[in-house]
Amino acid sequence: MSTAFDTINYSVEGAVATITLDRPDVANAQDTQLIDELDAAFDLAEADDEVRVVVMAANGRHFSAGHDLKALVGDVEPDKWRLMRETPEGMFLHEKTMYFDRCLRIRDFPKPTIAAVHGKCIAAGVMLAAMCDLIVASDDASFQNPVLRMTGAAVEILIEPWEMPPRKAKEFLLTAQTITAADAERLGMVNRVVPRDELAATTHEMAEAIALVPPATAAVVKRSINKTLELMGQKDAWDYHFMAHHWMHNTDTALGALERRMQKSSMTEVFAEHRDG
Repeated sequence: MSTAFDTINYSVEGAVATITLDRPDVANAQDTQLIDELDAAFDLAEADDEVRVVVMAANGRHFSAGHDLKALVGDVEPDKWRLMRETPEGMFLHEKTMYFDRCLRIRDFPKPTIAAVHGKCIAAGVMLAAMCDLIVASDDASFQNPVLRMTGAAVEILIEPWEMPPRKAKEFLLTAQTITAADAERLGMVNRVVPRDELAATTHEMAEAIALVPPATAAVVKRSINKTLELMGQKDAWDYHFMAHHWMHNTDTALGALERRMQKSSMTEVFAEHRDG
């Protein structure tokens, strides 16, 4: 069974639903339409009693380059969310609704989820993958969050201290370090690393094994583990960071950088400014 979308693909095989990001021409950068369609696909998976596990994958060379900055500040027709960002209140509502809440919906999804990551997984791409219960990475995958160099306080949900030891999280963010799939596995950030041509099959095999667990049992154990993280302060820490992230948006540092960014001729020029070397 498959359902038609424009920026993602949705299909079900047996007990496994696969949601595939499908904007390969922009490295699966997340714009409004992709986020909306991703949320709608999770609605379908939640409503389908035959679906026991959801896999999130991506077409093209990369998993996701993060938020679509061109849609936010580039020379394109603004949507209602971009127009809303003209005020601090509107920017807060946009990011709370579309970035923070939509990601937490995946984290709290009642059925087990697996991210299949290949190629580059950057900034909000890392955040999105980390919302899944498990991550399988191909041996060509890499993870990076260079947003601090662009004056942002990481991204909306600070997943790094929960994905790796605190000192490594600081190094990852402050140096804009790129972590290989092997290093991510060593740090506990991903569950398994496999050859690129085995990624889809391995992820589906894992999903089928998880699907053998009765749905009620899987939901209860997932919720208990998530509750353990909450009792350790995960959601409170995320709430704190989201507010700090928005405070940073409105500093002279960030506003000045945004003004300079708007003068660039292309997003390629924007990213080149913050690249090593």
